[in-house]
Amino acid sequence: MRTSPIFSALGATALTFGLIASPAPASADSPTDAPQGAPDRADTQSEALQRDLGLSSAEAKKLLANETKARKLERTARKAAGDAFGGAVYDQSSGKLTVSLTDASATEKVEAMGMRTRVVEHGEEQLDEVVDELNGAEDTAPAEVTGWYADLEDDSVVVTALPGETKAAKDLVADAGVDADTVRIEEASETPELYADIIGGLAYYIGNRSRCSVGFTATNSSGQHGFVTAGHCGNVGDRVTLGNGTGVFQYSRFPGDDMAFVRATSNLSPTNLVSMYNGSYREVRGSNEANVGASVCRSGSTTGWHCGTIEAKNQTVRYPQGTVYGMTRTTVCAEPGDSGGSYISGYQAQGVTSGGSGNCRGGPATTFFFPVNDILQQFNLDLYTG
Repeated sequence: MRTSPIFSALGATALTFGLIASPAPASADSPTDAPQGAPDRADTQSEALQRDLGLSSAEAKKLLANETKARKLERTARKAAGDAFGGAVYDQSSGKLTVSLTDASATEKVEAMGMRTRVVEHGEEQLDEVVDELNGAEDTAPAEVTGWYADLEDDSVVVTALPGETKAAKDLVADAGVDADTVRIEEASETPELYADIIGGLAYYIGNRSRCSVGFTATNSSGQHGFVTAGHCGNVGDRVTLGNGTGVFQYSRFPGDDMAFVRATSNLSPTNLVSMYNGSYREVRGSNEANVGASVCRSGSTTGWHCGTIEAKNQTVRYPQGTVYGMTRTTVCAEPGDSGGSYISGYQAQGVTSGGSGNCRGGPATTFFFPVNDILQQFNLDLYTG
C-alpha cells in the first residue's frame, strides 16, 4: 500500500459504507463529486449494467431476474447430476444456464429440469485438481507467469503469462507434472497489481497513512460487528478510522488468501448497504454465489460503481507481493485504491476487491475478488443482512 498524500482532503468525501451512524444519509456517505475515473454516473444498478454491459433498461431488468433463477438452477443441477456434475456457465445473451456433465447418463435427468447440458472430458472437479497441482508448484514458478484458473466454458485450465513468455508457462506446467492436455496458455497484456490506498465500497484509513475499502458488514463469533475487506490492506492489530468511528484488524491473511475482518471499536453502526456513489444504496440480502457468465457490480471510491461479467472461478493470481489462490476473475474495471470493496450480484454479496489490470478509462480490464463465503467460513463470521 502507498501512503496517501491527500488524506485530509479525502476524509470528508470518502467515508465508510455499511458502518455509519445512521442508515444511508447522502451527506455523510456519498462523495459530492463523481469518483476519479468514473466517466458516467449511474443512479441504479440497472443503469450501471446498461452503461457497462451495453444493455437497455428492459434487458438489464431481465438479466437480473434470469441470473437469480440461474443460481437456483445450478444448485438443483448439482444435486441431480451428483458425481457427473462438471460445472455450469450462464449465458447472458440467451438467459440460459448450460450444465457440463462428465457422464452422459446424467443428461436426461438434468435436461428434464429445463437446463441445457453438454458432456465434457474434464469437468469442474478435475480442473480444480489441476489448479491445486499448479498451486503446489507456485513457489518455483517463474515470475513471467501471472496466474492460472479453471475455465469452465472451455473445459480447460488457463495459465496466463506476460507477452512473449509462453515458454515460461509451458515450463511451469511441465514442472508441476500436470496433464498438458488440460491446459491452455494465454499471454496477458499487463502484470496484475494490488489495489490499495483508496477504498472500495467507501473509505477507511489504516493509521494516518493508507486507505482501503469496506466490503460487507459482518459479525464475529462473539456477536461483535465489523466488516470484511482485503487482507493486503492491513495486519492483525492495525487500527483504522471510518469517519468518526474506529476499528481494528481482528483477522487478516495475505498472501495465500486476500481476506480480513475489521472489528468495530467505537461509533460504528452496522447496515446491509453498498454505496452506489450517487446517493443510492444496494441492499445485501445474502451471499448466494453467482454463476460463471453472470453479471456482477463493484463499488469503489476511485472509480465509483461499475459492472461486468464473471469470467472464471478458482483463479490463482501471482502478484509481485505474493500469490493468492481461489479468487474469482471478472471483467469489471477497477483502479488502484478500490481494494477491499464490495462485489455484488443482484442482492447477493460475492466478494471483496483484490487487484487486477487495466482501468476504467477505456480498454479491457481484468479484476479479481476474493469470495465472501470463504471469508465468512474461515473467520467464523456471519454476513449482516439487516
